Amino acid sequence: MPLVAGGVAEAFEKDVQQVFRGGQRHLVVDLSGVAAIDSAGIRALVRGHTTAQRQGGGLRLAAVRPAVQAMFEASRLSSTFEIYDSVEAARLSTWPWRAVATLLAGAVLCSALVWAGLKWPVQLTGFDPVTEAALERGQKGVPAHHLQPFVELAKLVAAVLIGALVTAVHTPVSRDRPRSLEQAQTLLCVSGAMMMIIIGNSLARAFGIAGAAGIVRFRTPVDDPKDVTILFLLMGLGMATGLGAFAVAGLGTAFLCITLVVLDRLASQRSRILKLEISAPGRVFPTSQVEAILVQNGVVFEPREISQGKNDITVTFHTWLDLPASLDELTAQFMAEGTGVSAVSWDQVKREKP
Repeated sequence: MPLVAGGVAEAFEKDVQQVFRGGQRHLVVDLSGVAAIDSAGIRALVRGHTTAQRQGGGLRLAAVRPAVQAMFEASRLSSTFEIYDSVEAARLSTWPWRAVATLLAGAVLCSALVWAGLKWPVQLTGFDPVTEAALERGQKGVPAHHLQPFVELAKLVAAVLIGALVTAVHTPVSRDRPRSLEQAQTLLCVSGAMMMIIIGNSLARAFGIAGAAGIVRFRTPVDDPKDVTILFLLMGLGMATGLGAFAVAGLGTAFLCITLVVLDRLASQRSRILKLEISAPGRVFPTSQVEAILVQNGVVFEPREISQGKNDITVTFHTWLDLPASLDELTAQFMAEGTGVSAVSWDQVKREKP
């Protein structure tokens, strides 16, 4: 059966919205019986997709036929929808597999660090009791343990894993956060471990590294204070790892990851709410083109008002945008040739919650 205008697409859109109003957040649409689709059918799917986003869920498509897939590609929406080969595959995708894998990996890593720190509280610092006592008496040339290089390597590996875990858990405010900052977080943890390995018990080495660090100048600005704080915390966890205090590093990592998750859940402002007014000449509004641009840019929207002027038509949307989203870039996309839009304006929406 085709999903086209004339009653079918409109009824489908009504049913989808009714499902979401009933409290469902995740919806799988089986398109195996849909042989064709037009702009009205695509609009129904787009509005279902944005409603799911607004409720923190998702709309997934299953068993899409080639003709329907071709319409998605022509509308530049093939990468917007999550499309699966079967309904079962789409249902399985609703599970937060990445979060589960991160949780399991974090639990294993922190448990292993705490276990190692409790089992070898002295040996992992790089000195056994005999060597440490000899150093306290001022003896020189005390030979290191023959496995010492591998112990130091284990510290660096642990620092890499700690940095990678915290980076995976940390949700940035800005989706435009550079990839280099994520890598820097992991490397900073490693650098903390490396510095403590090199310093050891030498005060002279500590002053030498401090002087060398003073020469380094970072030119990349970090806009989010939360990112800056995490960099310092990762440096501290790396230093604990370099000292061989694996129990402290493991417990500190677990505490930091749990704190980040809790703070992310309690965050009140994740997006900004703006009123978007778009005008088009004539009496027909380019709904498909406008909604396609909004969906492609990850903008959650809700149509509110339609006003017909003498020579144009204006539609008002309420939109929920990520904090770093560029309004100038979005406006340029709306005003591009071929969209049929003549004017775009953005205004603040007060006392409105998504």
